[in-house]
Amino acid sequence: MTDPLIFDGHNDLLLQLHNRDVSPGKDGFQGDGGRQIDLTKARHGGFSGGFFAIYVPDVVNIDMHDKMSSDSYDLPLSQEISWSEAAPVALSQAAILYQLERDGALKICRSTNDIRNCLANGVMAAVMHMEGAEAIDPDFHMLEVLYQAGLRSLGPVWSRPTRFGHGVPFRFPGSPDTGPGLTADGKRLVQRCNQLGVMIDLSHLNEAGFWDVAELSDAPLVATHSNAHALTPHSRNLTDRQLHAIRDSDGMVGLNFAVAFLREDGRMDADTPLDRVLRHIDHLVTHLGEDRVGFGSDFDGATVPQDIETVAGLRVLRVALRQHGINDALMKKLCHDNWLRVLDATWQNPAKNAGLQSRPF
Repeated sequence: MTDPLIFDGHNDLLLQLHNRDVSPGKDGFQGDGGRQIDLTKARHGGFSGGFFAIYVPDVVNIDMHDKMSSDSYDLPLSQEISWSEAAPVALSQAAILYQLERDGALKICRSTNDIRNCLANGVMAAVMHMEGAEAIDPDFHMLEVLYQAGLRSLGPVWSRPTRFGHGVPFRFPGSPDTGPGLTADGKRLVQRCNQLGVMIDLSHLNEAGFWDVAELSDAPLVATHSNAHALTPHSRNLTDRQLHAIRDSDGMVGLNFAVAFLREDGRMDADTPLDRVLRHIDHLVTHLGEDRVGFGSDFDGATVPQDIETVAGLRVLRVALRQHGINDALMKKLCHDNWLRVLDATWQNPAKNAGLQSRPF
C-alpha cells in the first residue's frame, strides 16, 4: 500500500516568512531552500499541509533551546501583548499566506472538502490558524474579518497571558495546573468560535483554561500539538484526565514532535530516538482511541528528532510506525483521516446556529 499523505496539526512557517528567515520564492519555501518545510521536502516526505499558525512573537527573544537543555527549567512567562501591537503582525502573516496562495504554492482551506480536494490533487492544504489571540479585539471585529478571510482554528493563548486566558509556562518538571483559566472575554470568545465553526485549540492553555473550554464548548475538544504528561511531565503536556475528556468529547490530539515534550528528561536535544515518538503515540491511542490521534509536528517552530529533521523525514517516521506494528487502517487515520473527521464535526457547527444573531452578547 502507498503510504498516505500527512495532514499536520501545527507549523510555524508563516513566522519564518514574516521574520524573513525563509523567502517565499523558489529559493525558499517554493523550492528546496526552506528550513523544515518547503515544497520540495514536502513532496519527498508526503507532507500535504495542515494548520499554518499566525503567531505574534515576543519583543524580547529568549534562547529557549539553551535554557531547555538543562535537567530542569522554568522559563518566565512574557508580558501580555496589546491588541494594537499584535494586529499588524497577525495581518502581515495572513497576507503572506494569501500571497503563497496567489503564487500557486498552496490552497487556503475553509472546509474539509477543500482539504480532500488538495489531498486528491497534490496541492498543499493550508488551514489558517491563530496561535494566541492577542490580535483579537474584545468586540471580535478582527475575529469576524479573519473568519471571512479563512481563519478556521484559534488558540486563545500561547504561553503568555492574553485578555482571554492564561497559558502554561515552559516548565520541567511541571504540571499544566498553573493558575486561573479563561477570563470573561475568553468565555465569550469560545462561544463565538462555536457559533462560527472556528476550532478552539487547547494547546498552550493551562489546565484551568482547558476545563473552562470543556464546560463551555459544544464542539469536540482538540489539542493540535500536545503530548502525554504521564510520559513526559512537562507543563505543556496533557494529563490522562485531560485526555479522557478529549476522548469523551470525540475530539483529538496532534502529536507534537518537539523533543522537549517527548523525552523523559524534558531536554531540548535533537538526538532523540524515534521510539519516544512511538511511546507517545501508543499512550495517546490507548487513552483516546484510534480515531482521535494525529500529528501536530510544530515544524519550523521546534527542535524535532534528528531522524526526522524536516518534513522530508516523514518517510522515516512512517517506516518506524510500520515496524512498530501500525497497520494500514491506523496509519491512514493517524496521517489525515482523524483530522478530517474532527474538522467535519467542528466546522459543521454553524448549521446548528443558523438562527442566532451575529452578536448575541
